[in-house]
Amino acid sequence: MSKAFTKESDGADDDELQLPALPAGGKNYITPQGFATLRDELLDLIDNERPKIVDIVHWAASNGDRSENGDYLYGKKRLREIDRRIRFLTKRLEIAEVTDPSLHHGNEQIFFGATVTYVDDQDVERTITIKGIDEANSAVGEVSWISPIARTLLKAREGDELKLVMPDRICDIEVLRVQYPAPKTG
Repeated sequence: MSKAFTKESDGADDDELQLPALPAGGKNYITPQGFATLRDELLDLIDNERPKIVDIVHWAASNGDRSENGDYLYGKKRLREIDRRIRFLTKRLEIAEVTDPSLHHGNEQIFFGATVTYVDDQDVERTITIKGIDEANSAVGEVSWISPIARTLLKAREGDELKLVMPDRICDIEVLRVQYPAPKTG
């Protein structure tokens, strides 16, 4: 068969987003706020963003020659990106296990959702919040519950001294404070 009649891949499937790995048999824990954020993003993509791009692609396609039509080509590419993100969010929300950290308010043991202040063996004090894989933002001191520091801290209590295994050394850390958000009233 001539190459002229074979369909070239547009690369849409080749760069499919892979879900970040969960521990074997693990759950996809997420806070209620994180779940709501992901759900809102999904609904916005479905209800607002995708229809706008579909309209642009439809308009651009009606202009004739599509091979050199920038609006059409960019619109199709953007549509693939949106569809890929919709699939990703749908899969993540389906397997999400919403866990409310405020249930542990007042507890000094570390569980999912805790804000933990610890000091390392170089007297550097850090505060982190243990969040879900899809919601953790390291820029604001949030870490995923499967990160090495979170796995070291989970189930520990205020005052515990722990060993954090790092690629180049083992670091001694001491838990100073454990806080949880207050339960919502009303």
